Amino acid sequence: MRAATTAVAIAMTLTLCAIGLDAGERPAPTTHTVTMENMRFAPHALTVARGDTIVWVNRDPVPHTATSKDGAFDSGTVLSEKSWRFTVRQKGEFPYSCTFHPTMTATLEVR
Repeated sequence: MRAATTAVAIAMTLTLCAIGLDAGERPAPTTHTVTMENMRFAPHALTVARGDTIVWVNRDPVPHTATSKDGAFDSGTVLSEKSWRFTVRQKGEFPYSCTFHPTMTATLEVR
């Protein structure tokens, strides 16, 4: 009986250690900035982790949007000197553009 109790205790300890290691290996969410300036998104391509937040900041004198082609996100109108933030929950590659200025394009990759 004592051997069985010891075996259970060891199994529980190993399980708790494994859970702690997994949780410790996950990086904390990060905030990234994309600037809308000179009629383009900078950076043009951005790779982030799921759970990260992206802030789009409009530095142009005209309004812009950050609208993904597949509908995963849409900022709505972002006025001059204003910003919009979005926390990504889904992995994938998301090409996006400004609906007012279709030549403004970029890509967000979420790992």
